[in-house]
Amino acid sequence: MDSCETHIHEECGVFGIYAANPFHVGNTVYYGLYALQHRGQESCGITVSNRGKFVTHKDLGLVSEVFTPARLAELGEGEMAVGHVRYGTTGNSGRENAQPIVVSHFTGNLATVHNGNLTNAAELRRELEGRGSIFHTTSDTEIISYVLTQERLETNTPEDAVLRAMNRLKGAYSLILMLEDKLIAVRDKSGFRPLCYGRNEHGDYIIASETCALSSVSAEYIRDVEPGEVVVFDKTGVHAIKDNCGKAPEAMCIFEYIYFSRPDSRINGNSIHHARLRAGRFLAKDFPVEADIVIGVPDSGTDGAIGYSQESGIPYDIGLIKNKYIGRTFISPGQKSRENSVRIKLNAVQETVEGKRVVLVDDSIVRSTTIARTVAILREAGATQVHVRVTAPPFLNPCYYGVDIDSRENLIACKYTIPEICQLIGADSLGYLKIEHLSELPGAPGRGYCTACFTGEYKTRIPEETKRDMFELSEKS
Repeated sequence: MDSCETHIHEECGVFGIYAANPFHVGNTVYYGLYALQHRGQESCGITVSNRGKFVTHKDLGLVSEVFTPARLAELGEGEMAVGHVRYGTTGNSGRENAQPIVVSHFTGNLATVHNGNLTNAAELRRELEGRGSIFHTTSDTEIISYVLTQERLETNTPEDAVLRAMNRLKGAYSLILMLEDKLIAVRDKSGFRPLCYGRNEHGDYIIASETCALSSVSAEYIRDVEPGEVVVFDKTGVHAIKDNCGKAPEAMCIFEYIYFSRPDSRINGNSIHHARLRAGRFLAKDFPVEADIVIGVPDSGTDGAIGYSQESGIPYDIGLIKNKYIGRTFISPGQKSRENSVRIKLNAVQETVEGKRVVLVDDSIVRSTTIARTVAILREAGATQVHVRVTAPPFLNPCYYGVDIDSRENLIACKYTIPEICQLIGADSLGYLKIEHLSELPGAPGRGYCTACFTGEYKTRIPEETKRDMFELSEKS
């Protein structure tokens, strides 16, 4: 990934547990969030419910930084808990926007964790403020919480309130809602963002953004939540409500398969690792080259590099080493600092690349600064040729569904042709994954995928107001 600059960020990760018997459920959420840390490193939080009494801790930072053993102990025992890791695409980076968002109301407490982005957030917020709602954050998760609370006043059950709210919420949302006596998992009608659940040997139900988080707490995967589905977990068991299923074309974000999800996760039963291997194989078929070695940009390009090697017959080896003690959100001010930071984060294995014609596989190019420096690092280590292959097509359009692509002006492919980009990054050749291969990556025919950031074919109405800080701007004006 084109890191250490304004790059494509992960979205968010959600996790929840409904326990058969009360215990320190916050510890389980802690391990689940650890497994989902790749989805957001800006902030994190956990809310535990003990017979309807909610205890919350959240702050800026990584899971290991925010939740010390003492902090986890303060959450206490409970029978339910929800947690969240965040990289915000709506709202600022302050602590107030960390999740869960907890709302106390006479209809009952509600804790909400959310992965995605509403396309009608601005309209809903104006409507809610017009009715007297006071907002304490600038994220769309609080908007969702207020819409749910508002609908609860008009319905007999929380489940009915959720179904009504889904008709008002537009865009992408995978939610876990914790009420005083139940957990509710919700996925938008198009299913832009993943959500699944499983069960451990103690009979506890686990809900998570990815299956890797289920595995991290020894829970057995049961199934994905379907697009438009509402799944309720309470003392009577698990209940699926499918009233909103099939109401919109399915549109899972294809970039989950290319980059966001962990390689050991599965979505709809499809292996992320195998999807990335396929991407590499497609590149080898479409952009063959005579070379001595195939390497990947760690860690996101590794699977694609292996696939390229398998298809081409060119040996795969480790040619770049990543300093794992620098976070994925490490950003330095100024162009020179950005270039220097690549050296801190990435180093070449000279013994692998010296005197070799190298195929370098990465998952995407955003601005091109980092991939250009990576190519230079390989040349300085003695590579005679560097052929860049990218397991995604060029980014050409903003995303409105929870990925941090908010402007065409930041995308290198909107300014230059592929031959020009190849020259800019100093590569001998450059090949991107062809758009026609996107739907083939998951290996599951018949399902729909969102490819709008590559194709411009959006699955919903495009919002009029799209800036990440739009609510801050509206408050200042």
